[in-house]
Amino acid sequence: MNPKSGIELQPGNKAQIPLTEIHQKIDAGVKAAVAKAIERHRRLGESISIWQEGQVVTLTADQIPPLDSTISHGE
Repeated sequence: MNPKSGIELQPGNKAQIPLTEIHQKIDAGVKAAVAKAIERHRRLGESISIWQEGQVVTLTADQIPPLDSTISHGE
């Protein structure tokens, strides 16, 4: 553990930062925004590119799964 920052170093030198309540809210907001943007692309017939199995793959609008109904559209 780095005593100055309180960040615990994991094998491979990746820092694990404890998620506070605000971090969790930010994370949830970012995930919802990304899901909304992907859904918008699907509805408008636009493709998206994703990282899949170690490479970039472009999905057509027909290949993008619909947004989960549990996520608010905010429209």
